[in-house]
Amino acid sequence: MKSKRTMRLRFVLLSVATLLLFISSSVIHAQMSTFRKEFINNYITNNFTQQAELVKKNKDIMPDEIKFLVADALAKEKTYEQKMSLLGIASSMAAMYRFWHNDEKYIIEVETVLRMEVQKEKERPAEVEKWKKYEKFLGNIVLKEHDVQMAAEGLTPVIYPHWLHRIWFECKVCHDDIFVMKQRGNDITKARVFEGKQCGVCHNGKIAFGAQGDCTKCHNAGKLEAESLYDMTKISHKMVKEVATRIGAEWNPENLSNGVVPLDRFGYIKWLELKEKKVFNPINSLSKDVKDEIRDNQIFFESTSPVVNNVLFDHKIHSTWIQCSSCHPSIFIDKLGQNNMKMTDMSAGKFCGHCHGKVAFTFADCLRCHTQPKGEIPKGALIHKPQ
Repeated sequence: MKSKRTMRLRFVLLSVATLLLFISSSVIHAQMSTFRKEFINNYITNNFTQQAELVKKNKDIMPDEIKFLVADALAKEKTYEQKMSLLGIASSMAAMYRFWHNDEKYIIEVETVLRMEVQKEKERPAEVEKWKKYEKFLGNIVLKEHDVQMAAEGLTPVIYPHWLHRIWFECKVCHDDIFVMKQRGNDITKARVFEGKQCGVCHNGKIAFGAQGDCTKCHNAGKLEAESLYDMTKISHKMVKEVATRIGAEWNPENLSNGVVPLDRFGYIKWLELKEKKVFNPINSLSKDVKDEIRDNQIFFESTSPVVNNVLFDHKIHSTWIQCSSCHPSIFIDKLGQNNMKMTDMSAGKFCGHCHGKVAFTFADCLRCHTQPKGEIPKGALIHKPQ
């Protein structure tokens, strides 16, 4: 019996310690105040007597403490669980403030915020579903991080058509000098764009239409004209060609079969086929003085599965699109055999998964990579041997 009680006590103490660590790490950007630390500890351990004494002695500072918790809960980086944890503490603090100091102002404010956050979480799946069609093509992004500011200006979110820009520009034009090559890894703001940064590097009225002017050209989510950004049957070959000609790229829709952009069985654009048919030829830099960096070799990867073909990685194809520094050394160690790649890691967004499944063809299409027959190693290929 004693052993069971001891185990229960240890479990409770461990649970309390874990919860305290979670809350403490969530609460603080600045150093935690002594009052807040004591309040949270009493809150977790259900020490109502000490909590009451603490609240009675600290009437003057409690309003600011409640406001701090609410503000911290609403910080952009907080998860829903962290928000609820912090707002739960704020609600308890405000409720005790009302009881001991006869002021219900703060409990009303906290409970209002709580209800709003719960409602947002209920609506979140519908919100995600609403934008899904716009992000149908790999790489397309709905930019809605500053939705409150957009709504205040009467604007809808921006649909960024990654595939359309890829027709005109190789990936290396933007990544990583202008944008970090990570989806939603760039905090794009109107101020920065108007300063000639981010999208404003090109949207300056010279390379592309100016950012300052008709905002609805980009803020087009939910509008009829936005359909051509995610529905390939509505692509305007004339518009694409006009832009390509102006910036020095090429778009030759006459080389397409029946004028249709080829898609794979998952509905994504076959970029290599477009290249082979000379349908498009994007520019590789905004500066004519830049020398292209191409790595021309192949790396042989042997599949560990007895029934799946091996992989022959073509460096030339990839380095034509992107800068070497985009992959090395942050994604891949730049030394043969030093990257022990597994499909589980790639599916989690590591190694090849940094791009594939996001802006390049999906992993579900296994035969796009596993094309090399068993027992055949191409002459001159580098052989990957995990170390």
